[in-house]
Amino acid sequence: MSYQSEAALEKEVMDRLIDLGYEHVSILNDDQLKDNFRKILNERHIDKLNNEPLTDREFERLMTLINGKSVFDSAKILRDKLDFKRDDETIVYFEFFNKKKWCQNKFQVTNQIAVNDKYKGRYDVTLLINGLPILQMELKRSGIAISEAFNQVERYRRHNYTGLFRYVQLFVISNGQETRYYANSDKDIYKSHMFYWSDVKNTRINQLKAFIDDFLEPCHMSKMVARYMIVNETDKHLMVMRPYQVYAVEALMNRALETNNNGYIWHTTGSGKTLTSFKCAQLLSEEESIDKVIFLVDRKDLDGQTLSEFNKFQKDSVDQTTNTNKLIQQLADKTKPLLITTIQKLANVVRRNDKVLERYQTDKVVFIIDECHRSQFGDMHRQIKANFKNAQYFGFTGTPLFEENKSQDGRSTADIFDKCLHTYLIKDAIRDNNVLGFSVEYIQTFKNNVGTVNEEYVEDINTDEVWMNDTRIEMVARHIYKNHNKKTKDRQYSAIFATANIPMAMKYYEVFKKINAEEIAAGRKPLNVATISTYQTNEDMRDGEVTEHSKDLIANAIEDYNKLFNTNFNLETFDNYFKDISNRVKKGIKNEKIDILIVVNMFLTGFDSKVLNTLYVDKNLQYHGLIQAYSRTNRVEKITKPYGNIVCYRDLKKATDDAIMLFSQTNDTDTVLSKTYDQYLRLFVNAIEELYKVAPTPESVDLLEGETAQKEFVEAFRDVANLMQKMKTFDEFEFDPIKLGISVQAFEDYTSKYFALYEEVKRKREQKEKVSILDDIDFEIDLLRNDIINVDYILNLLKSLNLEDKKEKEEGVKQIHRLLDIADNEQLRLKADLIRTFMHRVLPSLNKDDNIDDAYYNFEEQEKEKEIETFSRDLAYPTQQLNRLVSEFEFSGNINRNDIDRHIDGGLLVKRNKTKKIESFIRETTRKYGSVE
Repeated sequence: MSYQSEAALEKEVMDRLIDLGYEHVSILNDDQLKDNFRKILNERHIDKLNNEPLTDREFERLMTLINGKSVFDSAKILRDKLDFKRDDETIVYFEFFNKKKWCQNKFQVTNQIAVNDKYKGRYDVTLLINGLPILQMELKRSGIAISEAFNQVERYRRHNYTGLFRYVQLFVISNGQETRYYANSDKDIYKSHMFYWSDVKNTRINQLKAFIDDFLEPCHMSKMVARYMIVNETDKHLMVMRPYQVYAVEALMNRALETNNNGYIWHTTGSGKTLTSFKCAQLLSEEESIDKVIFLVDRKDLDGQTLSEFNKFQKDSVDQTTNTNKLIQQLADKTKPLLITTIQKLANVVRRNDKVLERYQTDKVVFIIDECHRSQFGDMHRQIKANFKNAQYFGFTGTPLFEENKSQDGRSTADIFDKCLHTYLIKDAIRDNNVLGFSVEYIQTFKNNVGTVNEEYVEDINTDEVWMNDTRIEMVARHIYKNHNKKTKDRQYSAIFATANIPMAMKYYEVFKKINAEEIAAGRKPLNVATISTYQTNEDMRDGEVTEHSKDLIANAIEDYNKLFNTNFNLETFDNYFKDISNRVKKGIKNEKIDILIVVNMFLTGFDSKVLNTLYVDKNLQYHGLIQAYSRTNRVEKITKPYGNIVCYRDLKKATDDAIMLFSQTNDTDTVLSKTYDQYLRLFVNAIEELYKVAPTPESVDLLEGETAQKEFVEAFRDVANLMQKMKTFDEFEFDPIKLGISVQAFEDYTSKYFALYEEVKRKREQKEKVSILDDIDFEIDLLRNDIINVDYILNLLKSLNLEDKKEKEEGVKQIHRLLDIADNEQLRLKADLIRTFMHRVLPSLNKDDNIDDAYYNFEEQEKEKEIETFSRDLAYPTQQLNRLVSEFEFSGNINRNDIDRHIDGGLLVKRNKTKKIESFIRETTRKYGSVE
């Protein structure tokens, strides 16, 4: 054999597990499985049973209670204590799994259990805890796609895995080179539910031996089941955490329990921060040393979403705080160690100085803050800290703040939360298939002779007349309409359209209404288009330049929405309007889904929807705002959603590259940008002195003559105001006129003068004649760039070739050749020559009844065998030994040089050269013929 057989691989797995401490037990069928479980149950409860093992009758009654249940119910039984009445009426409490002291369980391993359920089955390797089958391994030899093992597990789940096998919590599948794990379920399991294991630095542990040593070590495997699986009560579903989630929880728990310091978790948007933060909150709330865990979100619209997500993991785990009084009750209730609220509501309680806060001067509190890049910069955080003296703060963010994207007050995430406890970046998540990558198209909407429409570069050019031009708006809307079905798989998915401002959003909305009317008149189905945005109550109408208030525009859009979906919302019920839109974008209501939702800022952060796959963009985005917006589209779903579609109607190429680069590095996670309070105070006092030189009193601002003098005041006060904003974030801050050199009233008076002058300068600027560039612009749609081609993509093309249509097959082959020629994917380059040879040598001989997939893997197998035999002959090295070395490397990732040397004749130099060649051959062969998934 030129490859490691499954039997040989299975033997190596068994040997390694036994070395790690699993007891080998021979179990060949269901009856022996039950006997083994009974034996261990009696042994572990011998004291509770008063040295009287269960009788046959008692054991049969117990099996009736616990055997053959659903996977979900079995998982609950596994984790609970069962009260069992014996024949003599005494009660025994059985504990099937010690989840608190997970190492204090009995660990066994067996293989080749044969079952005869609906169909016959024979399971590869089974790990047992206390006699129950807890983890099932299915193995395939190297070179066979790991999906074959997944498919086999799925067949067993449908036709077998009955009785005690319902207690299987985890599956591990491997072909030696590729190894994954995932949770069992009563429901459909998609391939996207398979996870890689990795180390704490997110280095993937794919090699089977390394995976076994790290993940399947008895205590660790048991801890994964005990601590890092979630029994989802709402969905009746089992979940297992990904490795980076496990490491984040462990790091945060250690920080909270062993120090008084803060910290933050940087896990990229879409990678499951809610699950991670929930597990942290849940575990911390169970600690006796912690009096209260408070989960903070920063926006009202996120409160309900986070609540529902938390309740998915543990039903009724959190009460929704709908008002401040309810929050006060929850703060006072010592029986509920976990609550969720918004930072705004908590700040309201603090401002009221309610006496419930007195206990929190000493009580130990842990704050867990969601999306901490948004919520924790400002006065509210300082006020909360002042009232919770014995508190720690832990933030979760997908896009931290650094020098490049620092907050308005100049601080980074590390300024607030100190140390970054764990990172999982966007590049890691895409690599691991935990989020989708992005397909980004940059569409040019006009050509011009000016060369730019950047206001910072071309002074006084009226860019609004370009971006808001009626011709351009309609052209973009029609381009979206034309391509929307293709982008969303015939409206299987939804889209969000991000626009620059409310007037632009409404302009697009009206154009879509016009196009929809045309579609209806032509007898075609229109797109369901909706829009939502916040608005300013006292909006500046700019002296009649703006003819319709944003509030009125949104009210009109809500009326249209009511007619479209038979609802009854208005501005007074805006929150319910928001929730209804959210539900329709996520999953639709009675098949009445929203196809395109036009927004300005709403829904671009903190909104998760698996059926959202496209983002249209006609606004400038950068750094965390850009990543957050793009990431609305990248939630993993089915194979029909390979990536998130981003269609930019502005050239955001550089902004995209800069953002991806910033959030793909970890060099500056703990960089503190802000100065100390004393440093800012000195700067503030100096800035006040400079302000007084320009305008000694607020009244003197009115006496400033000329734009130069007014500019000096604006710049001087702007420095003062910026420093004030930074100082207010510190606990030490208090408005002391003596220390600051200015009274509260004087500061407010200067502020009023500043705004008045600002509005005057703005008005004069707007009255200046602007340079129109419309004469130089030719509006047209043109694809600038489409920034994806990997091995899976090519092999999927290969197996989808139409063997019955010669012309179609030849076109497909040509397409694959073209893609191979431009391949920039490393794994694809390794396979390229094999794929080309297969298409040239094997493909022409296949007929319509042949399976291209099988033919390709058989071809690979033969080519690998030839390469090993040729290399062995050329180097005069035993073929059988080389096969064994390749198999060992496929399993363990290790090469034993001494083992190579023993089969080489000659002197030291000859042995050294041959050993290097053999080692290089083993590595290259394994990479070339390894799994493609």
